[in-house]
Amino acid sequence: MIELAALFAVAGAASNAVGTAFQRKAASTADSSGLRLLAELARRPVWVIGMTGVICSALFQSLALVNGPLALVQPLFILELPFALFVASRLMRRRLPGPGWWGVVGVVAGLALGLACAAPHGAGDQAPMTHWIPVLVLCLGAMAAAVALARPGRPATLRAALLAAAAAIGNALTAALLKSATGTFADHGFTAFLTSWQTYGFALAGLAGLLLLENALQAGPLIASQPALTIGDATVSLTLGIILFDEKIRSGWWLVPVLLGALLIVAGVVLLSRAVQVIGPVR
Repeated sequence: MIELAALFAVAGAASNAVGTAFQRKAASTADSSGLRLLAELARRPVWVIGMTGVICSALFQSLALVNGPLALVQPLFILELPFALFVASRLMRRRLPGPGWWGVVGVVAGLALGLACAAPHGAGDQAPMTHWIPVLVLCLGAMAAAVALARPGRPATLRAALLAAAAAIGNALTAALLKSATGTFADHGFTAFLTSWQTYGFALAGLAGLLLLENALQAGPLIASQPALTIGDATVSLTLGIILFDEKIRSGWWLVPVLLGALLIVAGVVLLSRAVQVIGPVR
């Protein structure tokens, strides 16, 4: 089951990368705005391919969360960034610069080291309200605090990092709610899925995370927002998996290589974020 979850998570990251890259390519040559923009894009095969990728990504993520722990699935979605850069470089007919390839190596090696040493396991998908209430209060409160601290007038780099951190918390919360909702669907069927509060919770949390991400990307450079988004999502997802679903990771000296893996991921993400300036935006 763990292997299946990892496979679906990697497929989800790749699908979302294809989706975002193709959507950006379609939008970069559009002349309209607002609803007209949507109508124009919907007639373009490139945009349709992009939307298909996003939809497939959501399905793969759901399948991954049903089959494996949150602490494994969400970190693997970090692979979306190198996948997206690779696809974007092909679409825009530009070569990925040398440092970008080192970034890919850093992200992949860091993920492999961190997940192999942490060995997340345990795959419950439901939690009592006594666990959900403090999680919701803390997550939503932290998101609100980050948004408040990122008020206009602050340095652009700080605003981008704070808004990205808020988006990361929203993404992790979305994944936790999605895991619970898809577990309900798998165990009790579609009717139970529609009547589960987690179903509507993940939709709202996902929308909030998307809006925060767009604001983070507008507020400042990608090199400030992407590390906060990447590490924040993985860290909060790991914490939520332990608190809500009783997931386990190795402790003691195993945490040393896990932290080393996290540092490799941060370094890789920084290099990849700089590569975006050469290739063009992928999100």
